[in-house]
Amino acid sequence: MKFTTAAMILASLVSPTSAFRIANLGSTTARSAATAAYRRRAASTFLPNSSAAIAASSSSLQSTYAHPRRQLTMAPLTLRGGSSALFSSTTTAEESTTETTSSGPKEIFRSDYTALPFKVSNVSMNFDIRDGETFIESELTIVQNTGEGDLVLDGEADALTLLSISLDGKDLVEGVDYTIDGDTLTIVSSLLPTTADGTSVLKTKVKVHPEKNTQLSGLYKSGSMYCTQCEAMGFRRITYYPDRPDNMAIFDSVRIEADKEAYPVLLGNGNKLEGGDVEGDRHYAVWEDPYPKPSYLFCIVAGKLGSVSSSYTTVPSGRKVHLEVYSEPENVSKLGHALESLKKSMKWDEDTFGLEYDLDVYNVVAVNDFNMGAMENKGLNVFNTAYCLADPKSATDLDYERIESVIGHEYFHNWTGNRVTCRDWFQLTLKEGLTVYRDQEFSGDMMQSHAVKRIEDVSSLRGRQFAEDAGPMSHPVRPDSYISMDNFYTATVYSKGAEVVRMYRTLLGKDGFRKGMDLYFERHDGNAVTCDDFLSAMGDANGVDLSQFSRWYQTNGTPTVKYSSKYDEESKTYYLSLTQESNCDEPLLIPISVGLLDKASGEEVVATKVLELKEKEQTFEFDGLNGDVLPSMLRGF
Repeated sequence: MKFTTAAMILASLVSPTSAFRIANLGSTTARSAATAAYRRRAASTFLPNSSAAIAASSSSLQSTYAHPRRQLTMAPLTLRGGSSALFSSTTTAEESTTETTSSGPKEIFRSDYTALPFKVSNVSMNFDIRDGETFIESELTIVQNTGEGDLVLDGEADALTLLSISLDGKDLVEGVDYTIDGDTLTIVSSLLPTTADGTSVLKTKVKVHPEKNTQLSGLYKSGSMYCTQCEAMGFRRITYYPDRPDNMAIFDSVRIEADKEAYPVLLGNGNKLEGGDVEGDRHYAVWEDPYPKPSYLFCIVAGKLGSVSSSYTTVPSGRKVHLEVYSEPENVSKLGHALESLKKSMKWDEDTFGLEYDLDVYNVVAVNDFNMGAMENKGLNVFNTAYCLADPKSATDLDYERIESVIGHEYFHNWTGNRVTCRDWFQLTLKEGLTVYRDQEFSGDMMQSHAVKRIEDVSSLRGRQFAEDAGPMSHPVRPDSYISMDNFYTATVYSKGAEVVRMYRTLLGKDGFRKGMDLYFERHDGNAVTCDDFLSAMGDANGVDLSQFSRWYQTNGTPTVKYSSKYDEESKTYYLSLTQESNCDEPLLIPISVGLLDKASGEEVVATKVLELKEKEQTFEFDGLNGDVLPSMLRGF
């Protein structure tokens, strides 16, 4: 018989020799997946959720559930990384993050990763916002790292004008102490620390033109406000810096100065240290983020904004956190639901994963002209208003669910993406797939119906991710190479990535998965890591070898599993044979939850059991059965 999505979720009976597809299903619905990927850059088509999605290969069910997040239409979007990727976004050649050489685009390989020879440990910055131009002073503390070579800083030539540069109080001379070649600035290693405990202080001053920044990457002016978008490679349009996720630095001080009347609200990452007036009807604010973060999470906002505010007390530490949601003044009456959704997200993460918020302030800014879906900048999330505003007079239930889901997704990144981030962009699914899964589970709990949420997610998964995996754009959840990073904010990285995470949950059980998460944070808090580190934490926490499971990270396509069965009346044994086919040369580890029902009465005779399909062909035996049975396949998928 053919599977339907509903039948799969209800674990309906399956006839022998049926075939079903396994594609990592997500947990809560297309909404969450959409949430995740959508959030950031997107606004038009997002990735579906996935986790071990099963669908009869004989069925042509290509559900086209379209999450509202994916349906948002607006001006052409720039996919700069981050939590959401729009499949239908448009980017011009000059807006792309493709690396080029004189001979054409340059392909980047995961296997070519090397550690930085020097890294930035601490940062102080000053933004002097003026009409038509902004001056940015940066002070970077440079320390030795494990790699070898000179200090190479990223800085896009079409965005930055270097005004001054000094190292340890000495002005540097171009061509002698440093060179600028295209979009990189290189300082010779002989001028930098030679011992592990040595430091140098590099100071630069640059000029940028946010009003002319049509890429909407880096610092740009959106309507009447200034805003930043730095994922994946936008910080290099703000200042010279090692703009890659494995350089996690503490931003000790970020000072923002602007005209007081035009830009009364000045926001940055972290906690506000001070603020006040300065000459010329201007004012300033200083922000500090005490936790190491990669540059893609940097953010400032300056504008004339209204807000709603509240507070939340964390458990068990009792930290009182000030919560505030900002938007253009005309939108303030529509911000209440977003604020309440934030509180629910904070409590859910405490109750489910034991994760508390770590700052004194949590700000969200909803911008009419923000050209992305949403972005999880540390302590300062930025949203398109489509994912944040709900007018009680006209908003639908779906509008409320969507906002709650996206707010949750961005908040959950505080731990899965911010406190622990990805070593390089090939590991994008490490933060996005995991956070999509968490956001799906959150939405299922808030809806009080995981089955309904799952149906939505699977419909989205089948409608978009299955098609992606069956076409020319098929790729593993962790790609091996890219020409443009923007190409990999996809349904596979987000939704199928969430399905990979869901399979960990199926293999290890609820308690085992939580143990793995706890060890993951214990080992890697404050670090940039890989998918292999996550797998190791899951395996080590539960004392199991998950090395075979790692093949999911390198295999594209949607695996197919076929089964056949027979009952031996003489031995009272039921035999269930499974055969897998995939694009992997070696068999995948596929968890399949199965129960057995008496064929005559329909009563359950064998409770749910997780079978670990590890071979191309494998037969499982169920002894002690007094009659023929029917398999209830893929329970809780």
